[in-house]
Amino acid sequence: MRNTELLIPAGSLDVLKTAVVYGADAVYIGGEAFGLRAKAHNFSLEDMKEGVEFAHSRGVKVYVTANILAHNDDLEGVEQYFEELKSVKPDALIISDPGVFAIAKRVLPEMELHVSTQANNTNYGTYLFWYQQGAKRVVSARELSLKEIREIRARIPEDMEIESFMHGAMCISYSGRCLLSNFFTGRDANQGACTHPCRWKYSIVEETRPGEYMPVYENERGTYIFNSKDLCMIEHIPELIDAGIDSFKIEGRMKTALYVATVARTYRKAIDDFKKDPELYRQNMEWYKEEIGKCTYREFTTGFYFGKPGADAQIYDNNTYVKNFTYLGTVENVDERGFAKIEQKNKFSVGEMIEIMKPDGRNLQVEVKGIYDAEGQAQESAPHPKQELYIDLGVAPEEYDILRRQEP
Repeated sequence: MRNTELLIPAGSLDVLKTAVVYGADAVYIGGEAFGLRAKAHNFSLEDMKEGVEFAHSRGVKVYVTANILAHNDDLEGVEQYFEELKSVKPDALIISDPGVFAIAKRVLPEMELHVSTQANNTNYGTYLFWYQQGAKRVVSARELSLKEIREIRARIPEDMEIESFMHGAMCISYSGRCLLSNFFTGRDANQGACTHPCRWKYSIVEETRPGEYMPVYENERGTYIFNSKDLCMIEHIPELIDAGIDSFKIEGRMKTALYVATVARTYRKAIDDFKKDPELYRQNMEWYKEEIGKCTYREFTTGFYFGKPGADAQIYDNNTYVKNFTYLGTVENVDERGFAKIEQKNKFSVGEMIEIMKPDGRNLQVEVKGIYDAEGQAQESAPHPKQELYIDLGVAPEEYDILRRQEP
């Protein structure tokens, strides 16, 4: 059995720390330029340094994305950016563009290089090409089946690694290379500025009848014709390991700390349980499914892993998430009174029952007994996002515990 890495996304320093504490083996992040999530908070160089030090102190790796499809005007900036990354000391760069790859090899000759899914990695010949260029790892295209990945594994060197997406949003375009956003809004998905037009509602306009909008229906179910369900492979850990996948990648660099913690903790336990005893993994399946359903999602699919998706892999009648729990905040520290200090994320009130989510897998039901502002003034509710608060929960939580509320 090959080593199995759990690779978790982080769009900010706080979320990186959450990913590390809740079970990641590695975290992938983006800087303020040259990554494909320009709308994420992303990392300054100073935040990167702090994040890398935090992760390394706990035995966790950090990979930095530089996976735009570069234009001429980008290349000089890429070179300067890679020079700056020398002081950050990440464990690898994730790159899709051959020109950017060449710059990384020259500027950071000792850096491990991974090839992004954006590079259309659909066959073993492509893997071998990148291996010959010096890549340590290639991220498989989302369009590959487990059968195809198994064949790639059999035909590439033993020391070359395969990374594959296990969970998260599915892009409607081949290997994420989408032109819709650029066409409609001028914001290029391949430059990191996707507006997610695949989630929009569409109608048809016939050329000779401008202004006359005709609805698109699929058996009266609706008009969201590009809206894919989210990938979830929590029930198929054995098949993924058997296929020879080295890194289980979670999508979501724009997600909250609650999402990251929920997914990281659940997949961490599932992987560890299976490696300890496959029967234990089977026995705990209902817990995994229940927990993974506590983060926001768009219903689940297994994507292309067991063959091309059918009509049931799309959601035609809406573009909304299922949201079973609301994120209230992460415990930054606990004062001498046992009160939790948090930066409030969503409204909650004294007297409400909420849940303390712990990194070790426990969920504690508690009552909010008191809410106090930074000056010690009591308040009945917390309506203002980002307010610094001290919360009396009747029990003393711990740093990095997450507070969440189940929705009716």
